Amino acid sequence: VQLQASGGGLVQTGGSLRLSCAASGRTFSRTFMNYPMGWFRQAPGKEREFVASISWRGDYTAYADSVKERFTISRNNAENTVSLQMNNLKPEDTAVYYCAAPSAKGWPNTTPQKEGMYSYWGQGTLVTVSS
Repeated sequence: VQLQASGGGLVQTGGSLRLSCAASGRTFSRTFMNYPMGWFRQAPGKEREFVASISWRGDYTAYADSVKERFTISRNNAENTVSLQMNNLKPEDTAVYYCAAPSAKGWPNTTPQKEGMYSYWGQGTLVTVSS
């Protein structure tokens, strides 16, 4: 399983960014639509934390309280991608953002939020929000 995140950058407070994650792998690329996906972030000096997750078909989502109403997770199963639209960004959103995939498929409505439920991680993309 390979996860390639992109889209990070420098943005001013109140701005927007869209992160994308492309999933690949000989088996995973064929079964991507049967796995929930998640985004996590790690700010400098802090532990990695959950941001958002999405179910197999994208009809169920979960968000950290700190990003609700500002971030939107989505997926395109035809292209094996998952995205994170981030609006009204704040300096406290500054972090390296990681997309992640679990080793277990779970149920169609599963939106895992615990880091320990994810086995595969992208390399991370840095988001910096200036004040």
